Amino acid sequence: MKILVLNASPKGKNSATVHTALYLQALHPEHTFTVLPVGQRIRTIEGDFAPVRAELEKADLILFAYPVYTFIAPYQLHRLIELIKEDGVDLTGKFASQITTSKHFYDVTAHRYVEENCCDMGMKVIRGLSADMEDLLSEEGRRQARDFFDQLLFSCEHGPFVPPPVYAPARNRETYRPVVPAAEKRLDKDVVIVTNCAPEDESLAGMIEDFRAALPCRSRVVNLRQFPFDGGCLGCFGCAITGKCVYKDGFDEFLRTRIQTADGFVYAFSISDHYTHSSFKCFDDRQFCNGHRTVTHGTPIAYLIRGDYQHEPNLRMIVEGRAEVGGNYLAAVATDEADTTAAILSAAENLAFAMEKHLTRPANFYGVGGMKIFRDLIYVMQGLMKADHKFYKAHGIYDFPQKQKKRIWQMRLVGALLAVPSIQKKAKGQMTAAMVAPYETVVEQARDGKE
Repeated sequence: MKILVLNASPKGKNSATVHTALYLQALHPEHTFTVLPVGQRIRTIEGDFAPVRAELEKADLILFAYPVYTFIAPYQLHRLIELIKEDGVDLTGKFASQITTSKHFYDVTAHRYVEENCCDMGMKVIRGLSADMEDLLSEEGRRQARDFFDQLLFSCEHGPFVPPPVYAPARNRETYRPVVPAAEKRLDKDVVIVTNCAPEDESLAGMIEDFRAALPCRSRVVNLRQFPFDGGCLGCFGCAITGKCVYKDGFDEFLRTRIQTADGFVYAFSISDHYTHSSFKCFDDRQFCNGHRTVTHGTPIAYLIRGDYQHEPNLRMIVEGRAEVGGNYLAAVATDEADTTAAILSAAENLAFAMEKHLTRPANFYGVGGMKIFRDLIYVMQGLMKADHKFYKAHGIYDFPQKQKKRIWQMRLVGALLAVPSIQKKAKGQMTAAMVAPYETVVEQARDGKE
């Protein structure tokens, strides 16, 4: 079988991810492996796609190899997928799978993103391997890689394949025109609208214009297509200690002085390739100059999205997950799927209310689970990620359960008492009443006006 490994890591041959593919290649000389460092050469590929097209056409199996960056794949792979679709190379019926390495922080959304785009191109998609960054260094990790490849070859012959998502056909939309009169600017707040609106995208521009008119405070627009990015994140960890990016395009300073200083954030984009144009992913990844620090915790956010958002479950998960992990109150997601004007007005009102009242909500599984992964990662890597470690200590993120010594001993005492048959008999039916007693006290205090 001719296997094309698309190494989408910006580190090229120094990628930990691609070494899993190289390990499998070493074990299976009966198959022809071709490894293309597409992540490292994305600028060259933009200028001449022909060499990549030739390799894609020859391949029986296309294996995407990449590290997970900020909920999805790196910017470089986003851009490559755009180029593949723009070129129109026919990949119908070819097998596709993927190998990723990460600490399992939203690897599921990264895999689904690649699967969705491969299904768009008519490929037979086989579930990929999501490995820990250090799995290849352990016998168990290598066994899992071998098992993955065995299953991959079996599936190429017999299936099963990842079922293509069922999407409603995109409806023909009329160009959205601004209709909202300017609202009174009663709030002393500053909202930044981050967008990648293309010059020809009149509908998204109209949505942004109406949102700004409806917002009862000042706002400003940052268009990412106009920022002179030198490139996507390199994953070099050069910023891990100093917080300064190795690129000299000034993005880190721009991010901290022009965007993160705002009282509210709005992200505005049109859906394409199950996310949005790669310029937004470049922005996402380059924010790694902040490391894993939730530096905008408490700042509310809203979205303006043009496209069939309701039929993009993976994108919806990413939008919610970003807010939850970052500690940002998700005030609204306004789309053009129904009554666009009403959705925009509601989003503006909700964002203003969230800023005015400093709204917060407890994190759900997306936020709690994501931050626990980061908590454990930074604690282990504190010697390298010094800025992250300092931030986590200062903000009490190191909430390890073993620190709760009083609670642990209380539970041991309760467990020991309940192990006594006579006490167990007396406690029967009273446990729930005892558990709820503190909550009843809170309610009584509220009734008495003591809250």
